[in-house]
Amino acid sequence: MSLSAFLRLLALAGMVFLHGCTLVPQGRDTPAPVETRDGRVPGTEVETRPAPRPSVPDEVPPEPAAARAYGPLLARAEAATGQGDYDQALSLLERAQRIDPDNARIYLELARTYAAQGRPERARNMAERGLLYCRGERECDALRAFLR
Repeated sequence: MSLSAFLRLLALAGMVFLHGCTLVPQGRDTPAPVETRDGRVPGTEVETRPAPRPSVPDEVPPEPAAARAYGPLLARAEAATGQGDYDQALSLLERAQRIDPDNARIYLELARTYAAQGRPERARNMAERGLLYCRGERECDALRAFLR
């Protein structure tokens, strides 16, 4: 037998062996039950009443640390927008966005500022992106208003 034929046969035997490993059962089909400290096995008790459904709040508050970090920036941006200093407001909002890029409220404020600046297409883009992250009904509705 030549060396190349031997190597082919060896490779074929290796593939058959590995394929066979996937077909051989590895014991039980289900994992072993986990016992609690008092000796009970979770999931074996008969439930007598359905579990209560968690309530979904209208607004989900942001993480406290992030809110403390960008909250003052939002307040200063709103003041700058009120004074007509849109460039300053956008600069502050972009800083807030870098702190918490997944916050729909920041995108909403960006959309409002771009709209006040007379840039409706940019406002629409910010609103579309903000819809990816909105959590509350009012926040989502305010963002959708820019898409109409």
